[in-house]
Amino acid sequence: MMIKRALISVSEKSGVVEFASELEKLGFEIISTGGTKKALQEKGIAVKGVSEITGFPEILEGRVKTLHPMIHGGLLAKADDPSHQKQLSEHGITPIQIVCVNLYPFKKTIATPGTSFEEAIEQIDIGGPAMLRASAKNHKYVTVTVDPADYPSIISELKETGLVQASTKQRLAAKVFRHTAAYDALIAEYMTEKTGEETPENLTVTYELKQGLRYGENPHQHASFYRKPLGSTVSIANAEQLHGKELSYNNINDADAAISIVGEFSEPAAVAVKHMNPCGVGTGETIYDAFTKAFAADPVSIFGGIIALNREVDAATAQKLHEIFLEIIIAPAFSDKALEILKGKKNVRLLVIPLEMESKKETRLTSIAGGLLVQAVDELSLADAELKVVTKREPTEAEWKALKFGWKVVKHVKSNAIVVSSEDMTIGIGAGQMNRVGAAKIALEQAGDIAEGAILASDAFFPMDDTVEAAAKAGITAIIQPGGSIKDEDSIKKADEYGIAMVFTGVRHFRH
Repeated sequence: MMIKRALISVSEKSGVVEFASELEKLGFEIISTGGTKKALQEKGIAVKGVSEITGFPEILEGRVKTLHPMIHGGLLAKADDPSHQKQLSEHGITPIQIVCVNLYPFKKTIATPGTSFEEAIEQIDIGGPAMLRASAKNHKYVTVTVDPADYPSIISELKETGLVQASTKQRLAAKVFRHTAAYDALIAEYMTEKTGEETPENLTVTYELKQGLRYGENPHQHASFYRKPLGSTVSIANAEQLHGKELSYNNINDADAAISIVGEFSEPAAVAVKHMNPCGVGTGETIYDAFTKAFAADPVSIFGGIIALNREVDAATAQKLHEIFLEIIIAPAFSDKALEILKGKKNVRLLVIPLEMESKKETRLTSIAGGLLVQAVDELSLADAELKVVTKREPTEAEWKALKFGWKVVKHVKSNAIVVSSEDMTIGIGAGQMNRVGAAKIALEQAGDIAEGAILASDAFFPMDDTVEAAAKAGITAIIQPGGSIKDEDSIKKADEYGIAMVFTGVRHFRH
């Protein structure tokens, strides 16, 4: 009678005792290693050690135990190939029909503060991936699982028909290859980071499914939301949702933009975002003051918007938020009274993100047809710039404050971008235009009479002096821009003509 054999060796042991017990009842001989073997034996399950099968002891501190023909022959043999079966018989190898393996906790190890490089290296599994890949390759004959969630379906099929369906084995094999690929990608990323390689010849990245989405940008587009393992804590991917319906694809994109903008400010700040552009930004002595200014900046566009605040939401602020139709409110915390008020609207999403926690530096990945663009996140601020006053008049102290505020915001507006602002709130924003003067006209028109005495910030240089001309006629008194145009002198002369103070930063902030 043919021996039915299952190999079980897991780091994550949830559900494994029950799984092994059911297999034992179904007549499977269980073989195992180390901690898994001990855990099963303690529950009264008969287990053979791998060394009993291989006839060779574990060596090199357990680094070598399953890498042996007695194991891999049993995993890779074709059950319907006479020559394979003959070789198994000649060498006394028993086929293995079920493999249950998950890997050393490499991710958990490198996520632990203070982990040394040597400690991380020891958590790189070798035998586990080899067994998984062998079993998955030979899935026509071997059922392989890495996920406790799959244990019940395997047992159910075995009980019903005595075997695991071919479609199930193929599905599980695909899952295994995703699992080992993700495991190796995380190791590759860790090692690449340690060596300082910025442009590896192959880019391997992995993400974990956070949730399926109802649809993408439009109802006819399929979409899902994935989270980067060990990614930034200051992220919509790590938000705690306290209330409201499920996030949509567009919600997530807009929330990401809002979090990035509000992160520019240390003082109480509020940001309203629509279609990944800020429509209102305000700062103040309190979060209530900040939101009041963000709302006043554009009370029309804020309707249906995403709000990010960098302080706890109190009752007064919550009441003001409650008066507006909003999709999402993001904050580091909500007072009990604020939650009571805001939960009065069943659909508004309330998200908590610990904005004070350190944000891990990450690269920005942008997919294109047939490829991927990779770049560092734009983290340059005015502290990194060499500010240069290029006009006859220097900015006043109040203008300097406004210029610095406007520069923080324009960095996050889609190019071509213009921001008109005071020292603590946006007044007009022109985003995503095909020419710079067009963006300026939109921002200035939105600002209207309030532009008198305000500043103008531009994400890139002025190719002509027409933007300065438009700003001057609207009453702008100071401008901040990167400079670098072959016609910079024309813009400087035009600013001097109108008595405008203009500052060059030498730093461009294109955002596409």
